[in-house]
Amino acid sequence: MPAYLDNAATTKPCEDAVNACVAAMTENYGNPSSLHKIGLNAELAVTDARKAIAAALVCQPECITFTSGATEANNTLILGAAENYGKRRKKIVVSAVEHPSVEETMKLLEKNGFEVVRIRPQRDGSVDAEEFISAADHNTCLVSCMYVNNETGAIMPVRRIFTQIKRLYPECITHCDAVQAFMKIPIKTADLNADLITVSGHKVHAPKGVGAMYIRKGIRIAPRMIGGGQEKGLRSGTEAVPLISAFGAAVRTQLPTIATANANAEELCGRLRKKLSALDYITINSNAEEQCPFILNFSVNGIRSEIMLHFLESKNIYVSSGSACSKGGHSSVLTAMGIPDRTADSAIRVSFSRMSSCGEVEALVTAIQEGYLTLAKR
Repeated sequence: MPAYLDNAATTKPCEDAVNACVAAMTENYGNPSSLHKIGLNAELAVTDARKAIAAALVCQPECITFTSGATEANNTLILGAAENYGKRRKKIVVSAVEHPSVEETMKLLEKNGFEVVRIRPQRDGSVDAEEFISAADHNTCLVSCMYVNNETGAIMPVRRIFTQIKRLYPECITHCDAVQAFMKIPIKTADLNADLITVSGHKVHAPKGVGAMYIRKGIRIAPRMIGGGQEKGLRSGTEAVPLISAFGAAVRTQLPTIATANANAEELCGRLRKKLSALDYITINSNAEEQCPFILNFSVNGIRSEIMLHFLESKNIYVSSGSACSKGGHSSVLTAMGIPDRTADSAIRVSFSRMSSCGEVEALVTAIQEGYLTLAKR
């Protein structure tokens, strides 16, 4: 059996998600917009999934809109908010360690006349809440900060940032990419003070190709896709019922066991951190005071990530060098943290899921030790 420890990139779909997906393709295969019974059954399946996502975010189902994934959701929310709220207020504040689907969207807005202020992380990977808050002013239309960093697992002080900004500038829109936090850290939209939230299916044991966005009641988002008016006109196009059903099933199954999954991840991450810390050629890069236990980033000093990745793969162990979206490119997150290039070029990201085991951790540590002894001699 492979030791799959790249769950921040994607997770294996759970049995309930697979069954729901197959049922939607073989039984509830109607178009949700059709008026006959088969279409109605498909619509009910989408409604049930919407309720499941809403329950996980502790919000009303009508606040949930389905998309093809987190990239589409982030693009839609940020561009849509900028279009509606950025006519006179042209400033945006964002963390400097966002996912490319946020950062690239910010670059596009800069080309269109917006001022984007990026808050660099501290050495431990988290952003300073006070620095973030201080960067906002009455000209700020939008602030965006991810909940959990996808490369280091650092938990950002989103609640503190958003709460204070809403007190100072009530008209400012708050957006949170919660992809790596969803179903790992309990999220309550009201407590977070987020107007907009992005989540993804394939990070929580649902298939790829489905995500969702939370839009607080009263917030106006200009749609990116227009046509038949599906999803209340926010995201036209026939709903992907099999994927949406699978997403809902995965969330519904896991919701009661978030605490148990978190405890398992804490045990695995703690075990791995302890074993790696005992090796003098390892540098731990995930050191935030508030840390998500599902992600641990470290460097095997002197050995480039790609070389170590292929060695581990030869042992049937699968990890990554950072964000899967960077395709092995240099980590902008570690660079922003002030980590030296040589250390960043040797970075390995291990990411757990609720399916991960102690045996996988032991296999990884043994393989890293063997890999270092083998590769360092070359």
